Amino acid sequence: MRTSTLSLTVVGTAAVLALAACSSGSGSSSSSSGSSSSGGGAKNASAICKLTNPPKSSASAPPSGAPSKVNAAGKVGVILPDTTSSTRYTLYDAPLLKQAFDAAGIQSDIQNAQGDTAKFQSIAQSMIGEGVKVLIIDSIDATSGAAVEQQAAAAGIKVIDYDRVNLGGSAAYYVSFDNEEVGKLQGQTLVDCLNQSGVSKPSVIEMDGGTDVDNNAVLFAKGANSVLQPLSGSGKLSIKSETVVKGWKTANAAPAFSQALTAAGGQVDGVLAANDDIANAVVGVLQQNGLAGHVAITGQDAQVEGLQNILKGVQSMTIFKNVTLEAAAAAKLAIALISGQDPTSLGVTFSSSQIDPKNANLKSVLLPAQVITYSNVQDVVTAGALKASEICNGIQAECTKAGVK
Repeated sequence: MRTSTLSLTVVGTAAVLALAACSSGSGSSSSSSGSSSSGGGAKNASAICKLTNPPKSSASAPPSGAPSKVNAAGKVGVILPDTTSSTRYTLYDAPLLKQAFDAAGIQSDIQNAQGDTAKFQSIAQSMIGEGVKVLIIDSIDATSGAAVEQQAAAAGIKVIDYDRVNLGGSAAYYVSFDNEEVGKLQGQTLVDCLNQSGVSKPSVIEMDGGTDVDNNAVLFAKGANSVLQPLSGSGKLSIKSETVVKGWKTANAAPAFSQALTAAGGQVDGVLAANDDIANAVVGVLQQNGLAGHVAITGQDAQVEGLQNILKGVQSMTIFKNVTLEAAAAAKLAIALISGQDPTSLGVTFSSSQIDPKNANLKSVLLPAQVITYSNVQDVVTAGALKASEICNGIQAECTKAGVK
């Protein structure tokens, strides 16, 4: 097999990804023999990429230990954005946050705005009216989020931006993952998988998330492009297009990718998909075109569907952002603010990064993310984010082969 020359050290804080063999998966598509020296959906390539040494994020370590009970009166309000951009808010964030506040003896009111900015505003006004001491918000968009922050500030309520920052807002704190690094990890892992495919100057289509509504999506794309664009500029790969899945709406992903694939002449070797839902839509289109299992695809969120796609050999990787760490950090910060404690005394570490140039006083907690490939799907189970039975439902043979239990 001819070896491509795509290896690149990630710019910034991400570590160099060690290369390892990619092997054909146990999905419905099987790789053909032989090799190809040109891009364009080469049938010899396999979507499974086994990295023997996945990178470790250099972001700050999360606070350890469960929140302890505090002697402080006050209520925390939490507003989550929707149930459509990701399943995480219902499955993980809401119950984890409630559990942490209950353990500390702090009252909490946790609601979901269901993707409706008017409902988001109404919930916020109700929580402000009932006198919450801290408001944790994961906004639908920065404009409505910043408006809520202004109302909270006028009422003397401390605000924590959760997962998504509201650019130009007035929140005092922000808790999330190092989102630009997430994009770098996606881009570099895609490069490594393409490097192993033996395809010279592979064709890449980028499927960004909701950069029109979410600054995290902007950072994901920025990080990925810091890896991919220099390679494109030097002629080592060809970026055919960069498409935005507006509003993070999964329904928009398949039509957008179909259009991009048609514009690329029906040929693609790698897809930078911003998350697992977009990746799954891409897989569906590729299946219709006989390319599933032969195109390297990234993902994010380590959802059941994404992990199953990895085990079946139709997706290369996902990013595991352990929501347990994020919820714990936000809860500890809120508990510290209510009880008048120094957040650092509870293990909360603030980043030196300036996330919002218009809000210089914003203190950020940026947590580490993890690359998940075929070789370490078990890590998601070990972390307690998912049960093996959830991942392996309907694909037990693939799980057994990969050692997921």
